[in-house]
Amino acid sequence: MMTDPSNIKPFNVGGVTFGDGRLALIAGPCVIESEEHALMIARECARRARDAGLPYVFKASFDKANRSSIESFRGQGIERGLEVLARVKRETGVPVLTDVHEVAQVERVAEVADVLQIPAFLCRQTDLVVAAARTGRAVNVKKGQFLAPSDARNIVEKARAAGCEKLLLTERGASFGYNNLVVDMRSFPIMRGFGVPVVFDVTHSLQLPGGLGHATGGQSEYIEPLARAGVACGVDAVFMEVHEEPSRALSDGPNALPLARMSALLKSLRAIHDLVGQTDRVAPR
Repeated sequence: MMTDPSNIKPFNVGGVTFGDGRLALIAGPCVIESEEHALMIARECARRARDAGLPYVFKASFDKANRSSIESFRGQGIERGLEVLARVKRETGVPVLTDVHEVAQVERVAEVADVLQIPAFLCRQTDLVVAAARTGRAVNVKKGQFLAPSDARNIVEKARAAGCEKLLLTERGASFGYNNLVVDMRSFPIMRGFGVPVVFDVTHSLQLPGGLGHATGGQSEYIEPLARAGVACGVDAVFMEVHEEPSRALSDGPNALPLARMSALLKSLRAIHDLVGQTDRVAPR
């Protein structure tokens, strides 16, 4: 049995409010490639989000601990990565989101990040979810590719039991045979029914996990239609990995949104969100 989505209590993260009926954007490169690159992407995304009237959170990982190959680029590491994220916050004024992979990382990362993200593969790691929840920071848990939407209720209960009052759930697709994902659009209202804002990770939903053998493939050509469909279902935020030249990205390039396509997409998502909101406000006859 779902709870009433109207029970979602809005919360603020560095000036961005989730769950208040507005559509928010979480976007950035998959991984921190360099300090200057992170700053450039943050500024470009912030400008495009502002033009579309969307509140914005910058995202990037300091470490990608689940790369397909031992030879793949993982990032800058925790200390250097947090220095970069702190500079992004300081110079752009936008809140930042990054992943934590181990309980030992949580306290240190919480000193800088406004949102602690639990990766999809770790969404059932109780100790990690509880540690993140206890920091008082906002927590974004990605629903694993192996979980049904209804199973995400257990994640919510774990986080709330640890005192988390700022929780997001993210849909990023479900395993569909080998090397493929599919998005069940029912997951958005189901997870919102647990009383938390829901995020749609559009670009990770278009991964082809392990599809290149040594790396994960992707189908970025479908970003726009999938994003539009998700927003029409009533999500609270859209999550996208963005790169100025995806073919040269050091992680997740095949499913990243090129910066050149971002402005038009954000404006269409804002229009769809506004239209859906107006429809929801029309009283039934």
